[in-house]
Amino acid sequence: MASISAAALLSLATLLLLGVGSNAGGIAIYWGQNGNEGTLAQTCASGNYKFVNIAFLSSFGNGRTPALNLAGHCDPYTKGSCTKFSSQIKSCQAKGIKVILSIGGGAEAYSLTSSEDARQSSSRPLGDAVLDGVDFDIEGGNDQYYDDLARYLSAQSKKGSKKVYLTAAPQCPFPDAYIGNALKTGLFDYVWVQFYNNPPCQYTSGDVTSLEDSWKQWTSAIPAQKIFLGLPAAPQAAGSGFIPAAALTSKVLPGIKTSAKYGGVMLWSKYYDDLDGYSSSIKNHV
Repeated sequence: MASISAAALLSLATLLLLGVGSNAGGIAIYWGQNGNEGTLAQTCASGNYKFVNIAFLSSFGNGRTPALNLAGHCDPYTKGSCTKFSSQIKSCQAKGIKVILSIGGGAEAYSLTSSEDARQSSSRPLGDAVLDGVDFDIEGGNDQYYDDLARYLSAQSKKGSKKVYLTAAPQCPFPDAYIGNALKTGLFDYVWVQFYNNPPCQYTSGDVTSLEDSWKQWTSAIPAQKIFLGLPAAPQAAGSGFIPAAALTSKVLPGIKTSAKYGGVMLWSKYYDDLDGYSSSIKNHV
């Protein structure tokens, strides 16, 4: 596609990322969408996660001012409210945990439409910490320009002193409706496929066939370094697709861990993980 769009986002991402790898067997978690899930620092101190996706930069593109939505954690409209996370981000990184800014989410107040957006200046809502990458969790709008966005961010990575990791959270029906083209670029390091809320390609009542077939399609067709099994961390976290820990470790993981592209498990989300300690019960098997 032509030039990038939404660089209000691009500019923000550049500012955040530029001070400017097989991580098999890791757990990635989404944090930021519930004020009762503990702090970012506490999330990293648990010792359960190798990746923390800060969710979400939920407004960007088409002339919008890039805006965070971190539920009850901070007020993005109050100057300096979210910069308190800078020290927590650094604390997580000191533990070897990659902290990634997730863009998109379910709000759908975003789209990429023009190259002009990409030239806008922006602020640093999370303070002076340099994040490790950008996660594409695009669940609405259209599929335009996300491949250009990936190329832009990858190019910025080469200009800086720190690698910018690119990750994505597509739905398991293949190809993904919104970031399918972006994933074809081969620029993504980690792809955590959402194997939930999608009955045709998820685990159902002891049947792993649909999930395994979909897993094989994703791992064979997507040129990413590692593919993760994306799951709800509790039954309440999704409409369908939850896999009990015992079934995951005995029936699902043995079949997919044979893939050279297996990277681990992604969980939605920290709040739901706290309810039953799902990550603690599976981490030694991941």
